[in-house]
Formats: sequence, C-alpha cells, structure tokens
Amino acid sequence: MAISMYAASAPTFVQFLTSLSANLDKTAAHAAAKNIDPAIYLGTRLYPDMLPLAMQVGRANRQAINACARLAGVDPLVLSTAEPSMDDLKQRLDQTIRYLNGFTPAQLDGTEDKEIVAKYPSGVERRFTGQAMLLSLSLPNFYFHVTAAHCILRHCGIDIGKKDFNSAQHLFSGDCACQPKA
Repeated sequence: MAISMYAASAPTFVQFLTSLSANLDKTAAHAAAKNIDPAIYLGTRLYPDMLPLAMQVGRANRQAINACARLAGVDPLVLSTAEPSMDDLKQRLDQTIRYLNGFTPAQLDGTEDKEIVAKYPSGVERRFTGQAMLLSLSLPNFYFHVTAAHCILRHCGIDIGKKDFNSAQHLFSGDCACQPKA
C-alpha cells in the first residue's frame, strides 16, 4: 500500500512541532526554577558554526510550512523574522501548527508526481517531484532542525529525553520488537 502524502507531511510535522513546543515550555519552567533569563537559551549553539536554538526552531517551522504549501499549491504562512523571545518562539510554533492543521488529505494526497519548483534566496531554483521534495529535502531538513533544537536544550540541562522528542512515543508498547526480552 502506498503511503499518503498527507500522512507523511502535515500530521507528522504537527507531531514533532507539538513536542518541540512542549520542550520550550519545559525550558521556560527550568529557567524560572533556576532564576535564569530564558533568552540565554535562544542564542545557544552546539558548536560555533551551527545555528542557535531560535534559528533551529525557525528553520523547522519554515521547512514544515513550505513543504505543505508547495505540495498544496498555496501561499506559505509568513512568520515574523524579528529577533524572538521564548514567548515569540512559542507563538510562532502555535501559528505553524494551526496552519498545518488546516491542510486536508484532499490538498496533499496525489501530489507525489506534482512538479515542485523551490526558489532559494540565492536565486537558485531546484525542481522536484512532490514525493522527492518531501522525502529527500523537506522531512530530512525538518528532522535535522528539530533534532538540533532538542540537542541544544539537552546540552543546556533541560530535563527532556526521547519521549519528549517524539510525542508519539507513548504509542509504543512494552512488546516492541526493538526492546530486549526479560
């Protein structure tokens, strides 16, 4: 059975952005408990040549927005590009989640072979099929930025783990084939 382009995009993006939003809540709580200015976390990087937390969250948002908009052939949601506070990041995630929840299977299913032209600020244009764009560009980049944001928060001492990265983790039972038998 073929996988649905809708199932592979909008709900998947929402699942991980919802987890990321919850992790920002935990970050704000951690900052309050430790009397730390939450703005400190926004500029934190894993390495000097990597993007800071605020930009990792922004890039994850944009990957999700642009993927679904391109597949559906609609204008993408435009988010503020102003330097964000922690509350601003949360609001942008909420805006993105609401936007993505507005897509329907009718808009995204059947777009596997749709020609997608991605235009970059450098002026470069790349052409993809819908499926190639989603599976080879959008999802990998999205997961990269969500993972980087998660790792930054872990590096900062925020008490989050795998279950916090993947909000669907609760769906896995103790009978998972990947778990060792007692």
